Amino acid sequence: MVNIQISPSTSAQFEPTIAVNWLNPSVMVVVAVDLSAGPPNIGLYKSIDAGATWSTTLLPLPAGFAGMEAPHIDYFFPNSFVVATHAFDSDGLSGSIVSYTSNDNASSFGPPVIVNQGFGQFVNDDQVVVAADKAGSSPFFGNIYTGYTHDYNTQFIPGNTIFFNRSLDGGDNYMSPSLLSSVTEFEEFPGIAITLNGILIVGWITQPPGGTEFNTRTSHDGGATFATEIMIAPVVVPPSPLPGYQFRCLTYPSMSADISNAPTSRGNVYAVWQDFKQGYSDIFIAISTNFGVDWGTPKPITGSPVGSQSFFPTITVSPTDGAVFVSYYTNRLNPPNIDVFLATSRDGGVTFINTRITTTSFSVTGLPLIGDYIGSAIVPQTGRLITAWADTRTGTLNIWVGDNQ
Repeated sequence: MVNIQISPSTSAQFEPTIAVNWLNPSVMVVVAVDLSAGPPNIGLYKSIDAGATWSTTLLPLPAGFAGMEAPHIDYFFPNSFVVATHAFDSDGLSGSIVSYTSNDNASSFGPPVIVNQGFGQFVNDDQVVVAADKAGSSPFFGNIYTGYTHDYNTQFIPGNTIFFNRSLDGGDNYMSPSLLSSVTEFEEFPGIAITLNGILIVGWITQPPGGTEFNTRTSHDGGATFATEIMIAPVVVPPSPLPGYQFRCLTYPSMSADISNAPTSRGNVYAVWQDFKQGYSDIFIAISTNFGVDWGTPKPITGSPVGSQSFFPTITVSPTDGAVFVSYYTNRLNPPNIDVFLATSRDGGVTFINTRITTTSFSVTGLPLIGDYIGSAIVPQTGRLITAWADTRTGTLNIWVGDNQ
């Protein structure tokens, strides 16, 4: 198992996500917040040799914006990648969701497309996730979905809601936004799962000071309409920062579905999150075996020592055999230093084996921000799971990748 630094050491980078071309897995693309040019921008790190070497470019800022952050990337057939990100104005108040699409394996990207526009002290769109429907039996194959936090009345009595947009033409245009969550609650950072038959599930965790629970809404028509809320489980949101640390630690879901033809798990939907119900932060999973209608009892999956802190989980499910992979940060080895671990299940989430991805622990002491998430992607043909994370072993917060092989 090898760790590779893929971003330059001369500046800080954080919040990586990764996507792999399923038809040509030598092509891998990571996006992250990159400070090399001064203001936050989106670094694009690309490999054409299955992750051995990486090139670095920056996405162009859309006109009228001062910076970008919180990027998310996904792949869709045959040679396309879509990046969604939060672009903000010079006043730091107006945040808009912006999308970039490439149809040539991330060699070039089309002009930025505004998914939803922010407005001054009143509307800020942030914390976006993007997912393309790659389920071979889905009637909505090729749809692109974005979910994000829609902050409103931001400078007065602020509220947070979950919004959703979809594109039916490969990211060239986005339909009108949909409000999915309640305006009487406070939500952050949704997750998206797309099932074998194209059912779409969007989930989020409500935040303090109100009740804290993991809720979902489901669409059977490609995101045109959504059913009423279903609660997966109550959640004990970990403190931010975690005990003994200074960095912000947001609690949000990561979701994925089994689109393989594995007979025992096809159609399963998985949701993971960090939970403090044991008195420390651990990674929990809940599983639906009926396309999100009902959910099983949540359970921890890391096997970490009591009192250790595990956080920022991201889940990926193999489209070939249904194997479940959950990557996460943890201090289980050398606290307060951090490692990246991988929990793997090959029986539909019934049991997990946890292995270390990082080859050395790294320090986050004194850092106010290490990024709010990490990313992972599968090479379907070989079962290779690649994780991208932010790591300080060089003395600067940089992007590294490692795998399970």
